[in-house]
Amino acid sequence: MLPFDPIDEAARQWGRRWGAVSAMHAVTSLMRVQQLVLARLDSLLRPHGLSFAGYEALVLLVFSSRGSLPLGKMGERLQVHPTSVTSIVRRLESRGLIRRLPHPDDGRAVLAEITPAGRELVELATADLVDAGFALDGIDETQMSELSELLRPVRAAAGDFEAGP
Repeated sequence: MLPFDPIDEAARQWGRRWGAVSAMHAVTSLMRVQQLVLARLDSLLRPHGLSFAGYEALVLLVFSSRGSLPLGKMGERLQVHPTSVTSIVRRLESRGLIRRLPHPDDGRAVLAEITPAGRELVELATADLVDAGFALDGIDETQMSELSELLRPVRAAAGDFEAGP
């Protein structure tokens, strides 16, 4: 643990050379928090043999009405490249957490379907994540909501979703 905030120090140095100190500080803070949260989430999921990406894929299938989705749709909803979806699906399938099936209406498409073992694992892993506050230590429920709302316009401006009126 450092005796000073390295992002504050970087911002101080940055300000001597360039502008946009507030933006640099915010982005650097956001990126560091993303690293910290992802590392903690992965450590919480590791005992279940999951990465956060694998966990998200299983949850997506749990949320689907039939427990299955085409791989292409999974990529869209998870916002990852098709190659990443294929890799995630292969790992989950090798553990018996999902199975790949031919799409009943589109001979070119493949469905990923969650298995009972996958559903059971989602419940166990989710309990651990909820108990740990999804690794958002140090902020309360109100601050979590505020953080989500602060980030929403950035996501909308990047085309993450279609922002309503």
